[in-house]
Amino acid sequence: MPTASELVGRYCRLERLDPDRHAEGLFAADRRDTRGESWTYLPYGPFPDLDDYRKWLAAAAEPADPRFYAIVDAAERPLGVLSLMRMQPEFGVIEVGHVHYSPALQRTREATEAQYLVGRYVFDELGYRRWEWKCDALNDPSRAAAERLGFRYEGTFRQATVVKGRNRDTAWYSILDAEWPALRDRFEQWLRPDNFEPAGRQRSPL
Repeated sequence: MPTASELVGRYCRLERLDPDRHAEGLFAADRRDTRGESWTYLPYGPFPDLDDYRKWLAAAAEPADPRFYAIVDAAERPLGVLSLMRMQPEFGVIEVGHVHYSPALQRTREATEAQYLVGRYVFDELGYRRWEWKCDALNDPSRAAAERLGFRYEGTFRQATVVKGRNRDTAWYSILDAEWPALRDRFEQWLRPDNFEPAGRQRSPL
């Protein structure tokens, strides 16, 4: 089972979610999504005020599965969350989920590195065989992100659940341990500082 309290990268780190440390910064970052569109496909949110958000964060931070992490950039700003979940260490299967990136984190090298840190942890340190990504089949940005990161589409579970009063078909993706070494090399080459111009734009795509 995952036990790491922190995963450290070059541009960001994942910290075990802590309402006392992360609630205010995350809420402020999320408020930049003034229309609340980033919460459309999640079963919770957007949150009307900091108190409501802090209560949700406290509940999310409690269980071991899902195990939530805050994504913190080099300026010590918490800008998003993700979790390791549906853990089956006896079979070597784990999922990344509850991914929510604030506008300041979206389409940044920190956003990509956060997922690289997860992959490196579950495959290289914990020895898992299968890393899963699932999302609402209507969530085109999430599906595009999965494919960009190297996840392979496996199919769609129709009428899998109901979210916010509406049907959800769930698209399934995965990366296997045999596929990870090549993907890890690709991540590490992309994340090299010399792959980015002074303004931060990538020179070569992932």
